[in-house]
Amino acid sequence: MAKNPPKGPGRVGAVRDRDQVYNPHNNRWVKRGEDGKFMDQKDDKNHPFKGVRKIK
Repeated sequence: MAKNPPKGPGRVGAVRDRDQVYNPHNNRWVKRGEDGKFMDQKDDKNHPFKGVRKIK
């Protein structure tokens, strides 16, 4: 049976083994997985992924 989510902030800290980089060619943030492959690209160009470490 499904449970309700915990009260409070939920996840604390960054997601492990993932990072994100900014792609200046299309002005979007791109998320990479633990194997170094690109996983996802952010639709909202102005904001990075929440809870994922940024690499500059």
